[in-house]
Amino acid sequence: MTWENYINEFKAYLRLEKSLSDNSINAYLHDIQKLVQYFEIKNNTVLPEDVELNNLQDFIKWLNELGLAATSQARIISGLKAFFKYLLLEDAIKQSPAELLDAPKTGRKLPDTLSVEEINKLIESIDLSKPEGTRNKAMLETLYGCGLRVSELINLKISNIYFNEGFIKVTGKGDKERLIPVGNVALKNITIYLENVRSLQDIKNGFTDILFLNRRGARLSRVMVFLIIKDLAERIGLKKTISPHTFRHSFATHLIEGGADLRAVQEMLGHESITTTEIYTHLDREYLREAILSFHPLLK
Repeated sequence: MTWENYINEFKAYLRLEKSLSDNSINAYLHDIQKLVQYFEIKNNTVLPEDVELNNLQDFIKWLNELGLAATSQARIISGLKAFFKYLLLEDAIKQSPAELLDAPKTGRKLPDTLSVEEINKLIESIDLSKPEGTRNKAMLETLYGCGLRVSELINLKISNIYFNEGFIKVTGKGDKERLIPVGNVALKNITIYLENVRSLQDIKNGFTDILFLNRRGARLSRVMVFLIIKDLAERIGLKKTISPHTFRHSFATHLIEGGADLRAVQEMLGHESITTTEIYTHLDREYLREAILSFHPLLK
């Protein structure tokens, strides 16, 4: 049978035999659909009864590299175990490949992921009475709203902001360019910053096209962005250890948790292991824009 057949039968099992709520059932089904999407992206035509432990380990490792929070990975693993346990009960498989599945050992701790409420508090704590406050709000809205690396943020050019189309163009690792949908909130704050703050600055030679500038009219440093975020965290009493990259992890986690297609999220993140994959060059840009506008928690 196909994935769709097994998933539909699993859905009926959860509803009729487990008497789970619609929300719980949908959570399980979303976890299985993520695995199906992963196999599609990797052009792997493996059927449910042929899935092996190494397939699932590669899937979880891939989610980890994407930036999905450890708690989200654990929930997905739980969903996979429930699905393959069901296949075992139905004699569709002889042994569950998820039985020994654990979270990947990354060798390093991922940064904490911020909740939507925490990100809102950070942004709301910015002092807008100061010029740099207007810049910082536009900067954080862009950082979180587009899932940028800090290097992509500080090098973002005004000429690469397409206000009418709702996209920005950034240069990522390996000098690879990509287009990322940007929401109206970020664009509005960028416009306010451009018109009310940046237009009044004396800009140094070589930085006339760089969007976010320091007080001296030059490009912001990575360290400066880190210090700005650290100061805001202290201001609201946030106990988590965060950095600019935390916003990127939060961007990925919130979109995936909200139900966004994994291929769209990967394309927007511009992860090295994905930008070299031909399938992503065929994704429609309007489709990417719809994905972020539909599932980003601050843009709904």
